[in-house]
Amino acid sequence: MSDAATTDLYEVTMALSYLRERMTQPATFSCFVRDLPPGRAFLVAAGLESALDFLAGFHVGAADIDTFAETLRRPAADLAPLRDLRFTGEVRAVPEGHVVLAGEPLLEITAPLPQAQLVETFVLNQLSHQTAIAAKCARCVIAARGRPVVDFSLRRTHGTAAGYQAARLGAMAGFAGTSNVAAARAEHLTAVGTMAHSYIEAFEDEAAAFTAFARSHPGPVTFLVDTYDTESGVAVAARVLRDLGRADGSAIRLDSGDLGALAVRARAVLDEAGLPGVRIVASGGLDEFALDDLTAAGAPIDVYAVGTRIGVSADAPYLDSAYKLVEYDGRPVMKLSSAKVTAPGRKQVFRRPGCADVIGLADEPPPADGVPLLETVMRDGVRTGPPGRLPDAARRLAADLAQLPETARSIRSPTPVRASFSGPLTDLAARVRHRIEHRARGAATPPGDSRRSAPQPPRHTP
Repeated sequence: MSDAATTDLYEVTMALSYLRERMTQPATFSCFVRDLPPGRAFLVAAGLESALDFLAGFHVGAADIDTFAETLRRPAADLAPLRDLRFTGEVRAVPEGHVVLAGEPLLEITAPLPQAQLVETFVLNQLSHQTAIAAKCARCVIAARGRPVVDFSLRRTHGTAAGYQAARLGAMAGFAGTSNVAAARAEHLTAVGTMAHSYIEAFEDEAAAFTAFARSHPGPVTFLVDTYDTESGVAVAARVLRDLGRADGSAIRLDSGDLGALAVRARAVLDEAGLPGVRIVASGGLDEFALDDLTAAGAPIDVYAVGTRIGVSADAPYLDSAYKLVEYDGRPVMKLSSAKVTAPGRKQVFRRPGCADVIGLADEPPPADGVPLLETVMRDGVRTGPPGRLPDAARRLAADLAQLPETARSIRSPTPVRASFSGPLTDLAARVRHRIEHRARGAATPPGDSRRSAPQPPRHTP
């Protein structure tokens, strides 16, 4: 069984029906976030690379057919139309690392309708999760105000794949390292780590633990000092580092309690011991809100290690994301459900320096100084270029964050930046809405009823 079976059941049933009805003309689906989570003023495009890897290798094989048949309790022969289906479509997407706003398409897929439908679940999963985590990581870097941030999230993420993604996305946002060994090796990141309380407890006392650790690991070391009494632990760490001549580049780690107050006392102990170069690392339930408080208070913390709350985006663990049909066989379509209206047609996002983004149609000319964000990254089921590089995504994010208004970069009560719709997109939405409502009135009106031909003004809500 391949990733083709990692999907929602209704994708299978819809795709099968489309094939039997010979509805295989090109369809365009747009993936976007309707509304930002509370406390967010922006998101960060992420997950594209893993989505493209999935699409490039997408194939419904014999094992998938058996899985579908067993799940639907139908003979495998009934599912035969899906056999050997591959993705042969086009993908236009915002490259990873760009800041994105509510309503802006992260990605648009144009492919034969059954294909575009069947890949929805996996693509939406990859973009939704990673975009949420990337935004959380970016906010941590903002809150740290130039101090290094490192990723300690692997043990608390919802699965090891999510932990790998968190490490990668942290690096995209500007993190200095990760504790995740596999991610560090695969993504060429700096691996970081200290020790656990269990290591300290296994020895007779802290001095023996610190000395043994330093013997085993040449170069700079980081000692965890709050297993018993923090101030006493700092003093012991200082003595061991000084006696061994290992202070250069080394650090102590605070993992609990009032980190700001403890950091002040720890700094004083280290300085009095003649170790001003020994850094202080803080960890333990940190997120951008805690980092913002600590940096604003001037806490003498040199490095922040973030984990649990970042790897699961604890305060905003999901996105109101959608993957909606916007065009089929050249016909623009839209959804009119209350509070979930979609905009029709293939789209483009135009970014203008110092101005709000404009969401327009894919084939309309850009506004003055407008730079299109969506790029064609896959054609005929094949990438149009090599996979995106993480350093390039990091540079995009740093540049976009620098352009955001200060009110949008605020950690608490930020003001979201809102994109506007172009005139052509607004006009198309009005025409499509009028067409749909006209047909709906006609279908609902009995033959001969004069109301059937009564004109109604279109509603100009895109």
